[in-house]
Amino acid sequence: MNLSLRSFKGRLPENRKVWLPENRKVRAGIAILVFFALFALAGPFIVEDVFGLSATAIHTADGMQPPSGSHLLGTTATGEDVLAQLVVGSRVSLLVGLVAAVISTTLSVLVGVAGGYLGGTADALLTAGTNIALVIPSLPLLIIVASYVKGRGGWLTVALIIGLTSWPWGARGKRAQTLSLRRRDFVTAAEMTGESRWWIITRELIPSMAPLISASFLSAVVLSMFADAGLSFIGLGNINLTSWGSMLYWAQNASALARGAWWWFIPPGACIAVIGVAAGLINFGIDEIANPRLRRPGRAVRRRAAAAALRTTEEAR
Repeated sequence: MNLSLRSFKGRLPENRKVWLPENRKVRAGIAILVFFALFALAGPFIVEDVFGLSATAIHTADGMQPPSGSHLLGTTATGEDVLAQLVVGSRVSLLVGLVAAVISTTLSVLVGVAGGYLGGTADALLTAGTNIALVIPSLPLLIIVASYVKGRGGWLTVALIIGLTSWPWGARGKRAQTLSLRRRDFVTAAEMTGESRWWIITRELIPSMAPLISASFLSAVVLSMFADAGLSFIGLGNINLTSWGSMLYWAQNASALARGAWWWFIPPGACIAVIGVAAGLINFGIDEIANPRLRRPGRAVRRRAAAAALRTTEEAR
């Protein structure tokens, strides 16, 4: 990743420097993700301890109350505060997305990189397993497994189901990338020095594929959150656990759209969409950083070029 050294005068010692991504899209995406991470970590404590709101308590006798000073995002059909549910549910939705993405990305990296580098029988077996997993429709399989374990376990069960059914496509892409890297000079040099295969895979190939892996991980986070919301929306998730998906389920079950209660179903859907936008910005930024054709020169490079052009102009005069 193209990182630039920036020194903060007055905040850090003169010779001390920090690393910051220079791409604006990456910065914007990271800022959004950090906001939602803080939103999920600190939000429930602030809502419950400071404002005294609970995601499950009935605050008003009349349901479907629009946003007001006492309830900023209104209430549900049973009088529960929507803002409290949104904040508390963010933790579950983000955990499901992160854990499922870690599982699917880890499996895709291990299967794809190992198969592409080892070759021979190992590659044939891993490729056959990947092709079998690709032939099985992932969405029906996810629905069948989720319906079988419905009501058993919490968010971790949902994350395991999503993660274990969403790795094959990523494994195929990483195998193709490994096939193009395994004959490069740095891999050959590591083999000639006697390094083990596991060392080459973990220290040479995987770091070289960091942009692809990070992009696939962020995509897996968003897709896992969509899958969790979809399962909850059709009633196959744990609807008794407060999450953005369960909010959409109960809103649909109470005909919130037909009754004009936009404050109930728009906020969770908008949060998922914004996280998707953040992941897209980071992916586009990583693509611009990794692809020399799309890469923009850094600010320091532009300053040096401008200074050189100015000196050339002065010398010509």
